[in-house]
Amino acid sequence: LADSITADELREWKAEFPDAVVVSYVNTTAAVKGLTDICCTSSNAVEVVASIDPDKDVLFLPDQFLGAHVKRKTGRDNIHIWAGECHVHAGINGDELTEQAESHPDADLFIHPECGCATSALYLAGEGFVPAEKVKILSTGGMIDAARETKAKQVLVATEIGMLHQLRKAAPGIDFQPVNGRASCPYMKMITPAALLRALREGKDEVFVPEDVAAKARRSVERMIAIGNPGSGE
Repeated sequence: LADSITADELREWKAEFPDAVVVSYVNTTAAVKGLTDICCTSSNAVEVVASIDPDKDVLFLPDQFLGAHVKRKTGRDNIHIWAGECHVHAGINGDELTEQAESHPDADLFIHPECGCATSALYLAGEGFVPAEKVKILSTGGMIDAARETKAKQVLVATEIGMLHQLRKAAPGIDFQPVNGRASCPYMKMITPAALLRALREGKDEVFVPEDVAAKARRSVERMIAIGNPGSGE
C-alpha cells in the first residue's frame, strides 16, 4: 500500500491542487508523510477529514477504498482520492462476500474499509439482501470492540486473516470466519517476535530516516493526534 504513491507523485498531485489539504493514511512512507498536512488511521479517517474546512479541497491517499468510505461518511464532493490499494484487502471481492452472506444468513459482517468488497456490502444492505444492522464497516480496533458487543453467534470477517486470532481471543464464544481464507499478507508475516527481539538486542534491521524528513513527517502525525484519538488499530 505504501508503495502505491511516491513523494514525487504526491508533489505532482499537489501542484494540480495547490490549495488542497493533504490527508495521508499512516501506511505511507516518511517522505510522503513529510508532504502531508494531516495523517489518519482507518479509525479516525472520517473524523480527520470532517475537521477540515468544508470549502477546502482534500487530497486523500493512498487507499482508494478507505477514501471512498470517508467520502460516503462525510458527504464531501471536494475530496479527491488516489487510486492506491492494499492488494490483500482489494482481493476480497464482492462476489465472495455475497456468496458467504447468502450461505451464512444469520452472521454479522465485519468489513475493513480498505476492502474492495465494502461497497458491495453496503449494496447488499441497501437492497435488503442483508439486514443493515448486520453490516459493520470497521477499523481493526473497531472490530475488536464490536466483537465484544455483538449478539451474533457467527461473524464473517473481511480483512487480513491474521485478525481472526485477535477476534477469537477477544470473543471466544463467537465463530469468526474469513470471507476470503486466502487473504494473508506476506509483508505483515515478516514481523515476528524473533525479528523484533533481534532488532532490540542486536540493533539489526534498524531503519534510519533523515532528520529533516522525520521532522516534517512528525508534524503531520502530531496534527492528527491533536484532532482526536488515532484509534487502536489501522
